[in-house]
Amino acid sequence: MDIALMSMALSQGQVQQQASMAVMKKAMGSAEQQGDALQKLMSSADAAAIQHAAQPHLGGSIDIKL
Repeated sequence: MDIALMSMALSQGQVQQQASMAVMKKAMGSAEQQGDALQKLMSSADAAAIQHAAQPHLGGSIDIKL
């Protein structure tokens, strides 16, 4: 195999790997930001309000028989 061809192939592989790593780092940063925002939102929200929003038909009335 030609040394120049091997050098070009190695260089191209390195560039592809660097580009892949850059894209992965951006995706990880974005996911981390979204996770932090979700955690902040969940900590600031009222648990009872979240449960009522998820199931608004529950807890509106109580049946009592004596």
